[in-house]
Amino acid sequence: MSEKELIVQKIVEGTVIDHIEAGKALHVLSVLGISGEEGKVITIAMNVPSKKYGKKDIIKIENAYLSPEITNKISLISPHTTVNIIKNYKVVEKRAIEIPDEFVGIFKCPNPNCITNSEETMATKFYVPSKNPPLLRCKYCGRIYSPNEVM
Repeated sequence: MSEKELIVQKIVEGTVIDHIEAGKALHVLSVLGISGEEGKVITIAMNVPSKKYGKKDIIKIENAYLSPEITNKISLISPHTTVNIIKNYKVVEKRAIEIPDEFVGIFKCPNPNCITNSEETMATKFYVPSKNPPLLRCKYCGRIYSPNEVM
């Protein structure tokens, strides 16, 4: 085994989120609502070598199968991410993430006058009027933002 090889233990059952943009694994977990307090074994590898991207992050969640509706939430953070569903050590499903039509309660509206930024506790809701390039429109104030403006 060469010094550059990465040793990450295989999982028997669960979800592997691969090809996450380097350094963004913790942000991905946050958007997915995973804190670690759920009791699942979670392996996080950050800034590991990648032939395709130079560096990447990987998240392995044992005994949990994340649906496309859940994993597509990370599409604006890391658009080239892939999700692998593992059963009995084998990949039974491999999928690329896709930008959903809306994001609810994930991103904060940058408009200080938006009702979601008032004292009331109201979940944000962004529609996606364009997926290429990705744009987000706040349901409440109507302003349109690039993904970088809401993250």
